[in-house]
This record gives sequence, C-alpha cells and structure tokens, in this order.
Amino acid sequence: MTLRLRTVKIIAIMKLFGTSGIRNLIDEDLIQLALKVGLTVGERYPRIIVGSDTRTSGGAMKHAFITGLLAAGAEGYDAGVIPTPTLALAARRFAAGAMITASHNPPEYNGIKLWNPDGSAFNAEQREQIETTIAQNSVSVAAWDKMQDYRTYPRAIEQHIERILSDFPGEFKLKVVVDCGGGAASVITPHLLSQMGCNVTKLNCQPTGFFPRPTEPTESNLADLIKVTRELGVDLGIAHDGDADRMMVIDDRGNFIPGDKLLVILARASAAKSVVTTVDASMAIEGAGFTVTRTRVGDTYVSEELQKGGDFGGEPSGSWIFPKISLCPDGIYAAALTIAIARQHKLSRLADSIPAYPLIRGSTSSNGIITSKLEPQLMMMKPLSVSDADGIKLNFNDGWVLVRPSGTEPKIRLTAEAKTGARAEQLYQSAIRVIKECID
Repeated sequence: MTLRLRTVKIIAIMKLFGTSGIRNLIDEDLIQLALKVGLTVGERYPRIIVGSDTRTSGGAMKHAFITGLLAAGAEGYDAGVIPTPTLALAARRFAAGAMITASHNPPEYNGIKLWNPDGSAFNAEQREQIETTIAQNSVSVAAWDKMQDYRTYPRAIEQHIERILSDFPGEFKLKVVVDCGGGAASVITPHLLSQMGCNVTKLNCQPTGFFPRPTEPTESNLADLIKVTRELGVDLGIAHDGDADRMMVIDDRGNFIPGDKLLVILARASAAKSVVTTVDASMAIEGAGFTVTRTRVGDTYVSEELQKGGDFGGEPSGSWIFPKISLCPDGIYAAALTIAIARQHKLSRLADSIPAYPLIRGSTSSNGIITSKLEPQLMMMKPLSVSDADGIKLNFNDGWVLVRPSGTEPKIRLTAEAKTGARAEQLYQSAIRVIKECID
C-alpha cells in the first residue's frame, strides 16, 4: 500500500485531471491547455454548452476553450456566468458540458470540469482519451468549411429555477441570509429563494472575481454570515462556494451545522434509504439507519457510485447529489431543500437530535514529504485494521484517522474521529507528528 502524492503543476505531467477536473494557477500554460482541451472535446462531441464562474480569468479561459471547440468543427454554446450544477443540468440538451471553474480554490486558480448529459463528470476512460490526445500532440483543426461560429444559451438559469420550483410548490415565508461569496450562486440562489417566498438578505452576492471571503464554505470562512444571521435573528443562513456545487448552512441560533450532520438532515429530507458518502464522513451516518456505501473522497467518486444505485449522495465538505435531478452536486437544489426543511422544523433542533462523535479535520503541506516512509511510520500507531481505498485509514476500537493527499492542492488532508474529544485529538496529533517525521 503506497500513499501517492500528486503534484499540482499539472501542465508539466501527463495526468491533467485531478479528483475534480483540471485545476491550476492561471497562466499562459493553462490558457493554452484550455484551447487544446477544447479542440480534443470538439473532435468527439458535436454540441457542447460552456459556462464559467465569476473568476477574472473566466472569460479568457472560456473563450480559449470555445475557440478549440469551434476550430474542431463542433457547435459551442456560451451560457455565461452560471453555477456548475446549472451548467450540468443544461447539458441534458447537449452532447457534453464544460464548466470553467476552480470551484472552492482561491481566485488566482482556474480550471475545467467536463460533464455528460446525465450530470456525471467525465469518467476515467473519457479523461484518458483527452489526456492521451494532448500528450501525443494529435489535436487537429477542421476544414475551413466545417468550422462553426459560437452561439449563446441564455436560458440555463431560468431552466434550473423552473426545475427546482417544480419540487417545492407553495410559499416558504422564511427569513434567510444568503452568502454567495461573490461567486456564481449570486446569479441564481437569491432569486430562487425570493420566488419561493423567502425574505432574503444578501451577503457577498455581487458577482466578482475578487472573492470577498475565502470561497470554501467552512465555518472559519463564514464568520460574517454567522454574525449577520445572529444579529438579524433569521431562520437560517446559506453559503456557497465559487461555483455553487457546495452549500453549507447556519441554523436559527446562528450556529454552523457541521457537514456530517447536514448529510443526515438532507438524506432524511430526501426520504433516502441508501446513501453514498466518502471514507472521511462520520461514522454517525451508519448510526442514522441508512444503508451506506463509502467511496474515495471527492464528489466525482460519489457520483460514479450513484450511477450504480442510491437515493442520495454527499460529502461533509458541502457537496450534495440528488440523482433524481442530476449526478452533479447541486448546491442550489440543496438550498431550496433546506428552506423546505426549515419551514417544518427548527434546524437547530434537527442538528441537536443527531448524535455526533468528536471529529477533527485539517491539513498540512505535503512539500518535502518522503512518501515511502509515511506508511511504515503510521503503522507504528498500531491500528486494528487499515484501509487503502483513499490514502491510509487507520481503524481503532474507539475511532479512526485518515491520512490522504489532496487531489487539488499540495497538501495532506487529515481526519480523525473518536468516541471522546481527547481520543480524537490524540489520533489527529499522532498523525501530524508522523507526517512531520517524514519530511526530508
């Protein structure tokens, strides 16, 4: 068993795709790569819809990608600035979809996510075809009389709202604060919730590539939302990341609802019996009575498993998948579902009713780590069993700790859970010490 670390400088290596598409710091190489990926996708798929989030580099990346599509002889449709789940839903009317985004990464990053018509991300075979074509430099352009001109597709947001409202009829007279972080949700979530009958207070809902807060919707990044939610005494607060495939919630007391508890709340509200989640989710999900299937960390793996069956999928970072709608994580639909839940129940009471084990999540830099030393050192913690489905998960009789490389950043992710807070902290700190001992 080997813990494999992946460099972030994706242009310089064969493997372009991480756990969530292509991502890198925006530079000349990434712009050129967007053109090549567009050419490669355009050779295989005749009609492609393309969207982007609010990043300053979104226009340049999108036009480079669309240029590739058109040069390959495909039809390219520009849907404008939209969330990833909105793009994925619109892709049903096309051969494929492409979203220009780096999701929750900082604003100096950008990337490409590719989608099938059912809302699933491109699978390993599709990704390998693109990587091989680019690596062999076998991309080509169509004859002059086969090249296309690009078109616009302005109805994607309207169609997404219509689809969501069909599941949530009636008036939802709740007070809600929405924090879109300056990202793509700004163009849809406040409007959707207003149409549902909510009294919406907007926070960071002006689209901008200069994100007013770190875009990942973690508790530490949502201090302003928590403050405003408490000051206004609203029913709930909702937060998105840059491309709105994630959604997290502040309850009626102004407290952040941990992703593991929100997973249970949304699964129950979806009337799910079978749930797909990741190896780093709390063991409390099994205790909630669901039939649980666990995958590697990453919504792509959850989505792939849901293709085999399952009523609901998600991961504690805020990605929620509703297979009856799409196999793409849909933070917009999740926001509407949360509103429907809050009309019936106090979110704080629901969260309090779910048993929770002390759980610690964090990360550390992977720079300089000698990976060959890591596993033997971790085994000195004397686990009862070990899983290598994603990184290394050490299981003990009173908890577990997971050590895994990030798929998008030069970091090692750590998660520890135990029956007591002291034990969770002990497991977490022991893993941190092991990692530091493996730095050259």
